Amino acid sequence: MFTRYEGNPLIAPRGTGWEAVATFNPAALYRHGKFHILYRAVGDHLRYTSCQGYAAFDEDLNLLERHPKPVLGPDLRLWEMSIEDARLVELEGTVYMTYSVIATPVPPPALRRRLGIPEPEMSSFRTALARVTGLGEPGGPRFLRLGLITPYHASDKDVVLFPERIRGRYAALHRPANWIGPGYPATRPSIWFAFLDGLPGRMYGHRVVMQPREDWEAKKIGAGPPPIRTKAGWLLIYHGVDCDHTYRVGAALLDPHEPWRVIARAREPILEPQEPYEVEGDVPNVVFPEGAVVMGKELWVFYGGADKVCCVARAPLEAILDRLLSAGRA
Repeated sequence: MFTRYEGNPLIAPRGTGWEAVATFNPAALYRHGKFHILYRAVGDHLRYTSCQGYAAFDEDLNLLERHPKPVLGPDLRLWEMSIEDARLVELEGTVYMTYSVIATPVPPPALRRRLGIPEPEMSSFRTALARVTGLGEPGGPRFLRLGLITPYHASDKDVVLFPERIRGRYAALHRPANWIGPGYPATRPSIWFAFLDGLPGRMYGHRVVMQPREDWEAKKIGAGPPPIRTKAGWLLIYHGVDCDHTYRVGAALLDPHEPWRVIARAREPILEPQEPYEVEGDVPNVVFPEGAVVMGKELWVFYGGADKVCCVARAPLEAILDRLLSAGRA
């Protein structure tokens, strides 16, 4: 269904410093005739601390600028040792970024196994919110940290804001990985819905939206880019991980008024690792979507390949919706 950009990877590691090892998992926003990309950058395998790089492309994906320095790095005063996996959304005329923070950064399991790095004693994620200004301006984007938005007791990643209010309230999808088992309605890390009482604000009204199924997403699932409003409902692009640690891309439609209800869900993945830059990398066999833009009749999905590079693929939006509606809640 998707056609990969022939110029992939769009962004690759460079130099010997902050982005020498990996540049992956791109957030994307189209504004003022440009694609604005924030990507996760890693400079060394041992510490594996991440910051955010910035690049801009025109509509033909020609590179317009790529900043030589990180545009946002960890703030140790806030126990931010690593800033990871950003998502961008425009909400009521303001651009916001959600991003994962961790006080004890470690390489991912596949990389630890390959390099012989011991398992960490503790690793827990929270998600924070920032207001973004200056996209496309000289000097690059600027960020105002607004604070953590996920519950204190949740190891929470893959948080995306809805681009408009739901029933007059701010809303988000999130993935509290430790909200599983006895006392919880989920048996494996799942996608949840929550309202927020402000931006920033407290999450409340948590509901499970989707749980993993026994196939290509058997281990865990998580939201990809922020949901996209379509004539058929909220289009959710998400990632699923199987028991062999392969990451694939799935799609679902959520009810336009009650987005904790699933209207339709594709049985098969809509994108999976095939190309060398998706199969070979720091974590092999990974396509990880974090940005999505509707351009005319096409959906452009920006994704990380093998925890190493940034890529993009395109598909007719109508074809995705038709496939979902024909699948129903399979």
